[in-house]
Amino acid sequence: MGHQILYALVARGNVVLAESSVVSGNAHLVAHRILARLPPDDQRVSYSQERHWFHILISDGITYMCMADEGMGRCLPFGFLEDVRQRFSANYGHSASSAIAYEYNTDFSPQLTERMDFWSNNPRADSIGRLREDISEVKGIMIQNIEKVLDRGEKIDLLVNRTDALQEESFAFRRDAREVRRTFWWKNVRLGMFIAFLLLLLVYVVVALFCGPLLSGCA
Repeated sequence: MGHQILYALVARGNVVLAESSVVSGNAHLVAHRILARLPPDDQRVSYSQERHWFHILISDGITYMCMADEGMGRCLPFGFLEDVRQRFSANYGHSASSAIAYEYNTDFSPQLTERMDFWSNNPRADSIGRLREDISEVKGIMIQNIEKVLDRGEKIDLLVNRTDALQEESFAFRRDAREVRRTFWWKNVRLGMFIAFLLLLLVYVVVALFCGPLLSGCA
């Protein structure tokens, strides 16, 4: 597994409208702390913390943020953010200014997850990202240590646990597989009972033709 985009959100000010994460840990807590201290002006900025970067794009009062592995660089994460911005604006731009917290999470969180996977794993993503983002412009994006945006003494240790996330996915897969097997088993049982009933009914009809409806003729 290579470098990835691990977490993403869309927010208005510090009101989170949708978010998604492919790892367990506290990335969302760190992201929410950053949100509370960002100026509202349109900007692009990256904050580094250990082996991960938080990349931020603010446009028309809406903040698009993602957390990615440091080794992923900046072209792909900002390509992802621009992709998310276009999709979100097209669908919710008219109502985002008055939306309540997590109003779009049900609909847009799966899109965030799908786009994170695309920009992390699809070979086409790198070429698309380079077409969308002028390299010199990306290189000019301000990079700061995360402590710059948090108050002194407020540093949060970023916890990213990929193993737990994979274990949770494995558990969910096994649970779903058991449910599918159970569902098919009950379907087979009901089908068997229905076939048995039809066979008994067929036998009765044949016998009734010769013996009468009450089978009295064969007594």
